[in-house]
Amino acid sequence: MRLFAILIFALVFAGPTTAERLAITGGTIHTVGADGTIENGTVLIDGTTIRAVGAGLAVPDGYRVIDASGQIVTPGLMNSITTVGVREISLDEKGRDERLADAPISAAFDVAYGINPRATTVPTTRIEGVTRVGVAPVSTDTLFDGQGAVAHLGDAADIVVAARAFMVADMTDDGTKLAGGSRGGAWVYLKNALAEAADYDTNRARYMGGVHRDGLLSRIDLKALVPVVKGDTPLVLRLHQAADIRRAIALADERPNLRIVLYGAREGWMVADELAAAGLPVIANSMINLPSSFESLASTMQNVVRLDAAGVTVALAGDATGVIGGSHNARLVAQLAGVAVAHGMPWDAALAAVTVNPARILGIAAQYGSLEAGKDADVVIWDGDPFEVMSAPVAVIIRGTEVPLVSRQTKLRDRYLGLDPGDKPFAYKR
Repeated sequence: MRLFAILIFALVFAGPTTAERLAITGGTIHTVGADGTIENGTVLIDGTTIRAVGAGLAVPDGYRVIDASGQIVTPGLMNSITTVGVREISLDEKGRDERLADAPISAAFDVAYGINPRATTVPTTRIEGVTRVGVAPVSTDTLFDGQGAVAHLGDAADIVVAARAFMVADMTDDGTKLAGGSRGGAWVYLKNALAEAADYDTNRARYMGGVHRDGLLSRIDLKALVPVVKGDTPLVLRLHQAADIRRAIALADERPNLRIVLYGAREGWMVADELAAAGLPVIANSMINLPSSFESLASTMQNVVRLDAAGVTVALAGDATGVIGGSHNARLVAQLAGVAVAHGMPWDAALAAVTVNPARILGIAAQYGSLEAGKDADVVIWDGDPFEVMSAPVAVIIRGTEVPLVSRQTKLRDRYLGLDPGDKPFAYKR
């Protein structure tokens, strides 16, 4: 019995460091909220939550003070389209849980079940100031990739903040191939799926009784699409062509309840005013300047700049399987903001595009995205401009806990950087 108690004690206290009371003082605070930028400000953190933000705040007793004088303080960054936690090694199919193939479901695929909080990419990403990620399903054998999730990157047994946070449908060339090889087929399939889900929601008894049998989607996929057609879950449409973007705008007009989000949208600048008028947000990569196919002939690094100038809500993210995206490069989202600023986006708008805008788009803005009282304490202290590649975080706080700036990469660096070539140790003796 005593041994059992000791084991329980060890399991309980071997977990992540608990949140504490912290006071970050003296820094230039970019709140990305109503208070804007605060010089020589203070952020008070009580447990997992921000208690207060402002200038001249008194630090109560019992708070550990972190002096950020001469440094920049921002909310934790967010990359909204990644495969962090579900892809460990890209070349190993067994280490890839972000996609589904040859399965009887499509829209019902839930990527949250595959997220591994101990994936090596979690610390690799967070030490670059990224504290939240959208984890997206990709590359399935159907038009619907499945349901994505939002995760924090702190030390915890479960890092999923919101499961089934968004639905992804691929309307690019890749997606149209799955629908018979034509955009006509892809859009018909998408509209039919939404219609079937709406019908299922209002006639569930008939479906359960087997009256409806001529639908294209299975009951489990229809059930997954019901929150989409009701407007509870965003529908992320991956597309690029200006003509397809106009089709998405028309779909939003046909179904006002849909919360459509455009992902990719490389030709979005061509219809920026229409997107702004329709109120459709865009998740895009600011580093794309060359077409990869005929559907993105008008690609330009001015895309996100022009979208933002037109009044479109823009979030910056890389491709889920490519540049500044996926699993291993999701950490570099600040570079996307830097590139956007270099091409004309205002600095504050770029910061919003990697903090509060993705939070708004994916439905977690009430808890995250800005430094305001009552929100989750995701805070990063930088030694310089966060968008400058030579700058780096000096402290990363996730949900009130300061996480160590250590990853597999830093451990390898520390182990071998100063090693004398003539004195290489045997690994098993260390």
